[in-house]
Formats: sequence, structure tokens, C-alpha cells
Amino acid sequence: MEMNSAMLNKLIVRAKNILWRLRQNKSGQTIVEYSLLLLLVVSGAILILHSLGSRVEQVFSAITSKLDNGNTNSY
Repeated sequence: MEMNSAMLNKLIVRAKNILWRLRQNKSGQTIVEYSLLLLLVVSGAILILHSLGSRVEQVFSAITSKLDNGNTNSY
């Protein structure tokens, strides 16, 4: 019984040490933070492009129609 208790204590100590090292390791936390920041920036860019997309299309359509009208009138 004492042998099992000693092994259990060693296992508990190892688990505590592993958890302590994982808590001290900040590289995983940094990666997650940068990933969330990148997601925010990309989401904002997509929203901006989506909202401006129809306006840009209208501007280019107007330019194209004016150019087409100008070219047909000059012939």
C-alpha cells in the first residue's frame, strides 16, 4: 500500500510540475492573441470591401458607360 501511495505522490508532483510549466509558457497565449487580432483585422477588411464593393462597381459602370457613349458619338 505504501508503494502505491509513493507512486501516487510522484504522479501528483509530476502533474503539478507539468501544469506549472504550462502556466509559465506564454508563447501559446501570444499566438492566440495574434490570431484573434488577425481575425479582427481580416473581418474588418472584408466588411469594408463588401460595403464599398457595390459603390466601386457603380463608379466603374458609370465611367464605362460614359466612355462607351463618348466613343459612339465620335464615329
